[in-house]
Amino acid sequence: MPTASNEDFLVKFHKILPSARPPRRCHRAVGGTLPARAAQYCEPICAASSFGWHLFPPVDFSLMWDGTDTLWKLDTSDTWYNLNSVQLPEAYSTFNAACPPHIVNHIPPLIAACDEPGIINVWSGLFARTKKNWSLLVRSPANMPRSEGFENYEGLIETDRWFGPLFTNIRLTKTDVPINFRSDKPFIQVQPIYRDHYKDSLLSNFAYVDDVAMLEDSDWLDYERTIISPGIDEEREPAFYAKNVRRRKREMEN
Repeated sequence: MPTASNEDFLVKFHKILPSARPPRRCHRAVGGTLPARAAQYCEPICAASSFGWHLFPPVDFSLMWDGTDTLWKLDTSDTWYNLNSVQLPEAYSTFNAACPPHIVNHIPPLIAACDEPGIINVWSGLFARTKKNWSLLVRSPANMPRSEGFENYEGLIETDRWFGPLFTNIRLTKTDVPINFRSDKPFIQVQPIYRDHYKDSLLSNFAYVDDVAMLEDSDWLDYERTIISPGIDEEREPAFYAKNVRRRKREMEN
């Protein structure tokens, strides 16, 4: 059967590990974890929360770090093992049955310890490819309560050119306690970024006004329209900014 071209989609996710979960479009209220007032009135928080897709660990597992070495175990086991590089046994048979003969057994690890103590590579079990000139920003889920046991490093991957595992590097921040990863809780958020939008020439093009007296008349008029005119305190219309942003979105989509 014919398959859709990569250019028909902004991003195409490929399931590689049998236990990998599908990506999920991020939710404005972060699955109901945002305070109700923020979910209803704070459009900047909601927009950032919904920007991209959530990815999940393929299985439930735990890590434990002593400051130097890292141990790991599946949640179906009571035995801890030293972490070097780990892949699920059943992943090899599925991968090897589909790949060309010269790529047999060359499946990325599920979890792997990096050379630096406490830095761990964790794979979602997915590959991804984006449209030409689009990249994916890989980061921790926006506005979601985070584990105290680890932090995500952020990375920009040119996924239109680089076809491979969607993973994150994490830094373990607690020692001698289990750090749990659940397959039903997202641990990565990936966001599409047009490559030109993070070019040095564009990001270096900025200005700085270091004195409030240098604001121009048009600046004061915009400030008045944004902050003063909608009303002060009790007089201010609830969700004024959010309503205007949502109206503009509807107009752009129509």
